[in-house]
Amino acid sequence: MLSDKTIRIVKEITPLVAANAETITRRFYERMFESNPEVKVFFNQAHQHTGGQQKALAGAICAYFTHIDNPAVLMPAVELIAQKHCSLGIQPEHYPIVGSNLLEAIKDVMGEGATDEIIEAVAEAYGFLADIFIGREEAIYHEQELAPGGWTGTRTFIVDRKIPENDIVTSFYLKPEDEGPLPPFKPGQYITVHIDHPHTPTSPRNYSLSDRVGESYYRISVKREESLAPDAPGGLISNHLHDAIDEGHRVSLGPPCGEFTVDPATAGEKPIVLLAGGIGVTPLLSMAKSIVHANPDARLYFLQAVRNSQAHAFADEIRNLAEYGSNVHTHVHYDSPLEGDVEAGKCDGVGLVNTQLLRDWTPFADADFYFCGPKPFMKNIHACLQELGVDEHRVRYEFFGPKEEIAAPAPV
Repeated sequence: MLSDKTIRIVKEITPLVAANAETITRRFYERMFESNPEVKVFFNQAHQHTGGQQKALAGAICAYFTHIDNPAVLMPAVELIAQKHCSLGIQPEHYPIVGSNLLEAIKDVMGEGATDEIIEAVAEAYGFLADIFIGREEAIYHEQELAPGGWTGTRTFIVDRKIPENDIVTSFYLKPEDEGPLPPFKPGQYITVHIDHPHTPTSPRNYSLSDRVGESYYRISVKREESLAPDAPGGLISNHLHDAIDEGHRVSLGPPCGEFTVDPATAGEKPIVLLAGGIGVTPLLSMAKSIVHANPDARLYFLQAVRNSQAHAFADEIRNLAEYGSNVHTHVHYDSPLEGDVEAGKCDGVGLVNTQLLRDWTPFADADFYFCGPKPFMKNIHACLQELGVDEHRVRYEFFGPKEEIAAPAPV
């Protein structure tokens, strides 16, 4: 347990740390990549370029310091991060590297304000949190290894099929090279693809599993991302998968990870609403197909929001969900339909998803909501659900990339 002195000091310095959090995290990454370049492989450099990773870490530090006297509040965030760490293969020996560089970054930014007493308190607080992560990650690795067909680290898979879903999304059907069994996964989880790329060697990327549990393959569906700028690394791996990885090629995969999941066995207890925006459809499609396969009586509502028919992926798969019975409802929403899209019946609605649509179409009073998509879509959905009075404990969502704030800041 943390000492009372450490808790007091951390609470006292929290406002100062919060005011300088992003400066500290930017300096932290600079220092760590310079002094310990071996850990750079664990980080998506596109997120470094945009500042998303620095902002996410700053938010995590501030949350921990704010709740230093009640760390139980942070357990959902700990689970999210621990799952991400396990997907990348983070080990206990990496924590001292992070800790030492973080302390040095705090000294660099706070200067004389970072007294020995403060640094000792932050070091103790970091060590306490590191032990929590190490313990949880050890348990996750153990669960992965003991699962039927399970593994830790990487395992070689063969691309059995490569199927375009539209102009920018391609599905890869992956089977183990050793022809061994596949461990079951929780619908909504992701796997990690390890790619040797000339610009970012052995760069890992997480991709959601997009098909149901129990198939003889894992399926990921990858959107071709554009580079953020001529010198930015965005899109390197997704473009490499589209352009250079074909049927018969080998890829190295990490085991399923992630905490944005649903249990198909208990899905019939209350209605489930899945709200997908763009490529955010992938984990939700896995959830939907797994639920209707395992629990045909489940009350399921699946809304897919896309730009138009040209950008529409999985149209047939989602429409076919309704074949499982009158308790399964689907709705396709186009915000920028092409000429003829509406007349051809390719969508059920036009414009942005709004509160009135969710009020009319979903059993919002008692349903559990899951949503994923681009940040503007997710912020809009979250605001709509708040307007409808949906309790936060009935709301689950996932960001592709570093964790971000979804609600507007509270007024000062």
